[in-house]
Amino acid sequence: MKYSIIVPVFNRPDEVDELLESLCSQTLKDFEVVIVEDGSEKTCKDVCDKYASILDLHYYYKDNSGPGQSRNYGVERAQGEYVLIIDSDVVLPTGYLEAVHLALNSTLSTPHPIVAFGGPDASHPSFTPVQKAISYSMTSFFTTGGIRGGKKKLDKFYPRSFNMGIRRDVYLQLGGFSKMRFGEDIDFSYRIVEAGYQSQLFPEAWVWHKRRTDFRKFFRQVYNSGIARINLEKRHPGTLKLVHLLPTVFTVGVIGLILISAVGRVLMHYDDVHRWYWLCAAPWLPIILYSLIIATDSTIQNKSLKVGLLSIPAAFVQLMGYGLGFIESWWKRCVLKQDEFTAFEKNFYQ
Repeated sequence: MKYSIIVPVFNRPDEVDELLESLCSQTLKDFEVVIVEDGSEKTCKDVCDKYASILDLHYYYKDNSGPGQSRNYGVERAQGEYVLIIDSDVVLPTGYLEAVHLALNSTLSTPHPIVAFGGPDASHPSFTPVQKAISYSMTSFFTTGGIRGGKKKLDKFYPRSFNMGIRRDVYLQLGGFSKMRFGEDIDFSYRIVEAGYQSQLFPEAWVWHKRRTDFRKFFRQVYNSGIARINLEKRHPGTLKLVHLLPTVFTVGVIGLILISAVGRVLMHYDDVHRWYWLCAAPWLPIILYSLIIATDSTIQNKSLKVGLLSIPAAFVQLMGYGLGFIESWWKRCVLKQDEFTAFEKNFYQ
């Protein structure tokens, strides 16, 4: 057995069904699937039973402890030489495992074989317009796509848990994922590199990633990611780069522009309207320009005006949600000097 696919699950049986169906169609068959039910009330046991005769599938149920600890639980029980960490909201193209296999084999004869790796994600044609807009906002160069897993435009590549692979013995040697509830995949990626192992992007090993299905859930996700960024810097000093500040700069800038416009509106009310009109209107110009860039680029990429228009709120939710979470975390961790667990016990550790 060469590959073990580890999937933590929390109340998402329908997603697991789609993932397992895609695994049945893989061109490379030398793999097992380890499903770890993380204390779900709505389990996927019946779904797994449906595929038990088709796949080499192992189902485990455990008390809730978060995705990182559930992955560790699965890896401890896995048999593969390599473990592939996949999120439950992922669907794999038929050639995914073969792409991983070919990329790994190409490095075995080199002086430094690849130990850890990851791949990019994409939007599936069946995704809803909102899902496609969210996928665009998470992968676009005009948002933060250049610093996430799957691209190497602005920062080094660090695999993300939706599509991440590592040799099992190295995983166990490093202790797997920490108890962080958010940012635990980047924390693990940092520790892999800090231990002297090389991490590489496999561009052909891409997946379809559904992400969140509405903007409210998406905001909570990116807000927690912003919080995690400061926690990661505390754990790994020096990893906070200028590019990680861009969403916060964007957030402060947008709020500042709106406040300036509000001041102009107040002055128009009490003074000559024409004198202060520019102060009321001008701050909206960069916001409108950015929105037009997002809408145009997304419309072209997705071949849909509706998705293009939905990408505007998706981009603002992504950048400002992250930025606000970053600011809160900076205030609690850097100004108030609270530790990681007590500062965000309500968010993460209940």
